[in-house]
Formats: sequence, C-alpha cells, structure tokens
Amino acid sequence: MKQAEVFFTAGAERDLQELYDFVAAHDSGAQAERLLDRIEALVADLATSPDRGAHPRELLALGIRDYRQVFFKPYRLIYRHTGSKVLIYLVADGRRDLGTLLARRLLTG
Repeated sequence: MKQAEVFFTAGAERDLQELYDFVAAHDSGAQAERLLDRIEALVADLATSPDRGAHPRELLALGIRDYRQVFFKPYRLIYRHTGSKVLIYLVADGRRDLGTLLARRLLTG
C-alpha cells in the first residue's frame, strides 16, 4: 500500500510552534524535543494508516464526519484524509473544550 503524504496547515504549524515554546519555557528544551519526536512518530503512523483515527465527537455532534483525530495524551491531532493526502488542521491540548476552536479552525478556514 502506498503511503499518504502528510501536511500541516499553517494553523497546525503555529500550534506546533506554540506547543514547543510552551513546553520549552515551562519544562525544558529536551522535553519539548521529545514531544516533537512523538508527534513525528504519530505523523509517520498516519502516513501508513490514515484512517485509523476516530471522528472527533465535537464534530460528530454537528453531523461532520470528514475529520479524524489521533491522541498522544494529553494532545490531539485533528486531520482529514483525502485520496493520497493527510492534512493536519489542529494540534491542541485535549484537556481543553475544543468545540469552538474546532468550529473556527475547520469550518471557516
């Protein structure tokens, strides 16, 4: 099976940078690097198994089934798989109420 190409939206890239900066400032640079390593491993898994994630419940409640999510506790990656591409839209702390953030990021661009 051919691997999917995985891309981050500009918003998801900002999420990653903010997450890295936060962890580096409040824990350590080494911990921030480990977090990025975990995200890279998750992205590699999505390239080989893009449909493995569950549909986000916040979007299912709105009748939207186009997006999926994978967790690396406490964080979530929200993505869409179309054809041979996976597009990651959001990287966020899963402990937050994400309904408003998801609606703004996914529905308005």
